[in-house]
Amino acid sequence: MTSFVPEHTILSVVVGSRAYGLDGPGSDHDRRGVFAAPTRLFWRLDKPPTHLDGPRDEEFSWEIERFCTLAAQANPTVLEVLFSPLIETITSDGRALRDARRAFLSRRVAETYGNCARDQLARVEARRERTGVVNHKQAMHMIRLLLAGAHVLRTGDILVDVSPLRDRLLAIKHGEAPWADWATELLADLAAAATETRLPDRPDRETIDQVLIGVRERGLQ
Repeated sequence: MTSFVPEHTILSVVVGSRAYGLDGPGSDHDRRGVFAAPTRLFWRLDKPPTHLDGPRDEEFSWEIERFCTLAAQANPTVLEVLFSPLIETITSDGRALRDARRAFLSRRVAETYGNCARDQLARVEARRERTGVVNHKQAMHMIRLLLAGAHVLRTGDILVDVSPLRDRLLAIKHGEAPWADWATELLADLAAAATETRLPDRPDRETIDQVLIGVRERGLQ
């Protein structure tokens, strides 16, 4: 499987701190991608993989059908792939997928982003109660998720680059600034954005299907 991802990748982007505008010396190159397995491989008893690690360090890729399923479920990690400003590889199929990125957005993002942020907050609090130590990096990412959730609900765009807030977020990461009150404010703002959003109740499955069918048809050639 070492060469499977490079041969069939249709979209590869950089995510993480470099995409967020929060990188520093020595920051990892976190890569996420989408590959399209040749259609004939699905006719076998043994199906193509739904996801793969590597081949590079800090690299993870999904097969397009699995990717579309997760994106339609408003998975924050997956949606970021479609909106990352740092594109390393993109084919015509990748452009078709990226062009349809807003078809994946729905009101469900209020739940998924909120739940992810609350989960991060619960982990921060649990560790603090258990050890007396605060995971400031986790607290920073919790804040970032809350900001991104409200942003997509109001604008229909996933907020990836948070460099305008770089100093404040990095101060939290380094334990140099308070964050609890900001988190409370952002949770309330996310709830308000959920009531105001113009996003549809459900993702546009017809458009998503058209993209996927097109990829499968071209995968027969």
